[in-house]
Amino acid sequence: MRIELISKGYNEGNRLVSVIEKKLSRFDKYFSKEGAAKIKLSTVGKDKFTMEITISVGGALVRSEVTSDNMYDNIDLIIPKLERQLSKYRDRMLSKQPKKALPLKLDEEIAPAKEKPGKVVKVKNFDISIITVDEAVAELELLDHDFYVFVNAENNKVSVVYKRHDGDYGLLTPEY
Repeated sequence: MRIELISKGYNEGNRLVSVIEKKLSRFDKYFSKEGAAKIKLSTVGKDKFTMEITISVGGALVRSEVTSDNMYDNIDLIIPKLERQLSKYRDRMLSKQPKKALPLKLDEEIAPAKEKPGKVVKVKNFDISIITVDEAVAELELLDHDFYVFVNAENNKVSVVYKRHDGDYGLLTPEY
């Protein structure tokens, strides 16, 4: 598997890189061709470290992120999560495969399955406000939702503010 390592505020050593490469080699069984993994190592605060691994799988992405007191714990936490995700993805692809076909690896092409498309089961209309990003975050907290849609007063574009797993907020603004 091809590995791309990105460090933000964290100085990885040769030992950590070799441990990551060794642990990720267990995913080679899922790929018939050369797989690719992008690993981002970063420091959060003074004593916390985050590892994020994104693996390209046949046009789809499998991603997981963990934060702990050291990177060696992170690799031990993230590998089982990724393995479960890859296994689920493989099982889903195998269920779409014709019954007499041989099992495939994750990055092999399969014939498109005739899937029953999902349908809209609920429609909700709501008023949209022209407010600032800070006001949108306040509304998000008041409503106790995961996201809040609004018209940004700074650029007059429909935007979405959302709560991130790390407790911070994200802002989505479309380009059109």
